[in-house]
Amino acid sequence: MSVSSGRVPVTILTGFLGTGKSTLLNRILKDPAMRDAAVIINEFGDVGIDHLLVESSGDAIIELSDGCLCCTVRGELVDTLANLMDAVQTGRVKPVRRVVIETTGLADPAPVMQAIMGNPIIAQSFELDGIVTVVDAVNGAQTLDNHEEAVKQAAVADRLVISKRAMAQPDVLADLEAQLRALNPRAAMMDADEAETGTAATLVNGLYDPETKIADVGRWLRDEDAHDEHHHHHHHHGHDHGHHHAHEGQDPHDINRHDGSIRSFSIVEDKPIDPMALDMFIDLLRSAHGEKLLRMKAIVAMSDRPERPLVLHGVQNIFHTPTRLPAWPDPNDRRTRMVLITKDLPESFVKNLFDAFLGKPRIDTPDRAALNDNPLAIPGLRI
Repeated sequence: MSVSSGRVPVTILTGFLGTGKSTLLNRILKDPAMRDAAVIINEFGDVGIDHLLVESSGDAIIELSDGCLCCTVRGELVDTLANLMDAVQTGRVKPVRRVVIETTGLADPAPVMQAIMGNPIIAQSFELDGIVTVVDAVNGAQTLDNHEEAVKQAAVADRLVISKRAMAQPDVLADLEAQLRALNPRAAMMDADEAETGTAATLVNGLYDPETKIADVGRWLRDEDAHDEHHHHHHHHGHDHGHHHAHEGQDPHDINRHDGSIRSFSIVEDKPIDPMALDMFIDLLRSAHGEKLLRMKAIVAMSDRPERPLVLHGVQNIFHTPTRLPAWPDPNDRRTRMVLITKDLPESFVKNLFDAFLGKPRIDTPDRAALNDNPLAIPGLRI
């Protein structure tokens, strides 16, 4: 369970049809570390675990021979999580320390994420830990070209697991990896055939490392220089907004060949932020543009208690209850860092909006006029 909140961490395992989610899940279930886990799947027939079934505990909850629990989604995911929570609390099934949700191949991940974060009852017992997306090395590029769901699955992932690598031509594999890097430069990319990938560690993507009991920001919130060493942060006007760039030597057309409307970028701020300014920024962003905010993760230095950073985690217009860490993971780096993945929401628009609430000097950009003319913006706000 999460050291910070006492809630059970939930990992979403997603990926398009035929990518190998079930194969990866079966390997992970054999890890002894999964004995206290629960797996939620759409249909038992979709995942080849029949040989692991032992007995039914009622309410569609099945105990597996390796000690895991497994249950099907009957109706809404929220109902399934609520039934699992009730079964644990009433002692009908043993306590669980992790939940894995295996989605259908055609699933848009956003509603699944919102089901965990948006329901206040569910959010009391569960928290979204991360998303693992499986991508087929042979058909991945074509799938990304033809299916928006696959693009979203890759864009919001914390880890991209590449399957069937041995079956793909080297140039096809290299092109796919470059496309995934352009779409989601911060996700850890893993080989499905590697031994370490088939362990419970692949599911640990979230804020808290149980071994250290602090935020694992180094993995959760990847800085730009972690994936592109030849670029460096530059500070202007006392702060750094982060960067969004193509890989060196890469055709800009290739960057946007799948979906140029999806962007991944970061905001970095040196000075502590006033809580009211942050509240207004988040409130406007999610209320006016929530459908365009695929994901947001942030660790924020607050002016009221700068020694205890605030953690934010949002999907579209749904945000987890903000959490205060007991201390900075790295006492030498107390900058606010936000990572956003957006669709049809320009990077400069978001950064200008953020600057407006911080009272930053006026900086002309192509999207400033659109921000000032936005009827959903706060009345009287001119930047």
